Amino acid sequence: MKRWIAAGAIVAIVVLSLAVAFWQGTGREVGSPKGPSGGQVALVRVEGTIVSGEGSGSLLSGASAGSETIVKHLDRAAEDPAVKAVVLRVNSPGGSVVASWEIAEAVRRVQDAGKPVVVSMGESAASGGYWISAGADRIIASPDTMTGSIGVILQVGNLSEVYEKVGYKTYTFKSGPFKDMGSPDREMTDAERDLLQDLVDETYEAFVRVVAEGRGMDQAQVRKIADGRILTGRKALELGLVDELGDLKRAVQVAAELAGLPGEPEVREMNRANGLLGALLGRGILPPASLGLPSGLYALEPGPVSIR
Repeated sequence: MKRWIAAGAIVAIVVLSLAVAFWQGTGREVGSPKGPSGGQVALVRVEGTIVSGEGSGSLLSGASAGSETIVKHLDRAAEDPAVKAVVLRVNSPGGSVVASWEIAEAVRRVQDAGKPVVVSMGESAASGGYWISAGADRIIASPDTMTGSIGVILQVGNLSEVYEKVGYKTYTFKSGPFKDMGSPDREMTDAERDLLQDLVDETYEAFVRVVAEGRGMDQAQVRKIADGRILTGRKALELGLVDELGDLKRAVQVAAELAGLPGEPEVREMNRANGLLGALLGRGILPPASLGLPSGLYALEPGPVSIR
């Protein structure tokens, strides 16, 4: 009986949420401009570890920012004539190299469409969070934002001594000497160490170029501070990694100014669904799959190389 009551309560919440979402969505067309500005500033949030795929917003697994979903929002903003500028709200400690690169490319497409992009840094915008921020037209951080951490890391575990103690053995059949590189059941060879270090160095050089080009700095200047150190927003301002200190409201104001929008702009939040349903989905209280919906903003898929 209790299970039936609980199930009925969930169904009631879902129906109510859908009704509220529909009611809020019927007030006006989503993409239509309003207010004195005659245009919108799109707000796209990057919250949690940056990963490939759609990401997840589960309360249990933690939030992750999926590149596919964020890129979709940025591309929609680039193509929508009602959107005149974009604010990218970054609250991320970093993550996958590939996912960060994909988001940075989407930021570039927004700019190629003639729309300025302003980054608003939240609690953290470090490593991969800074990678996706570097190319923006303006970067605004809070004084105590944790940012910087420009660098690349790849970690490989060695459990060979543990395996030996418990009597665990593996038998490997491979097509080439490097096919089981990074296997935890043995020590690495010198050649394997060199290969992996070359991989990290290559990615690091790409990160340095992204920062140098985005911030108008010499690569040598970037390397002096691209040693993995964490910086506050204040220190990042001194070093030229951000443009000013301010909050999200200030970032919206700057985006509107860069786009030439008079008055107070309408802010269109691309990541959020309307109503109670959107709130429940966004906080992972109701998993999207339970309603037959696609994943939201945030399936943790960390790649082998991370920038954090």
